[in-house]
Amino acid sequence: MKKLLIVYYSWSNGNTKKIAKELQKVTGGDLARIDTKTAYKDQDYQVVVDQAEKDVQRGYEPVLAPRFFKVKDYDAIALGTPTWWYTMAPAMKTFLHEEKMEGKLVIPFATHGGWPAHVLDDLKKACPGAQFGPELAVQFDSQGGSTQVTPQKQVEAWLEQVKTFLA
Repeated sequence: MKKLLIVYYSWSNGNTKKIAKELQKVTGGDLARIDTKTAYKDQDYQVVVDQAEKDVQRGYEPVLAPRFFKVKDYDAIALGTPTWWYTMAPAMKTFLHEEKMEGKLVIPFATHGGWPAHVLDDLKKACPGAQFGPELAVQFDSQGGSTQVTPQKQVEAWLEQVKTFLA
């Protein structure tokens, strides 16, 4: 099996983290959370949504906290992000500007509260020269909660596709 690094960004409700951990359990890949140097302080969902809209619209790329992994040490990279205003979270955007995915096998996944829009396409566009494996968008409730709407069987089918892809 190819050596897999599962890189994800997840807000406090942990929806993207949940999917990343399921992927780790099935594949045995290494799990790596990316964090911003300055976290979103407010726990109120609507306040964070409003700030996220501003950040996405202005193309903001936050400074990331130090990372203790090297992308070059892996054959495949799974990239997980919440959908923020129809695209990837700014932290993931920063990560993909700092790390090159050229020549890597990339497995994109995203979480969303009702419509994934172009988040998966944006992830792929930010990885020129990569080859792409199975992708997944998982819906959770639309108010920032942790109730998964996408059937778990759909997630499990994707997990099996990824496992086969990495074999």
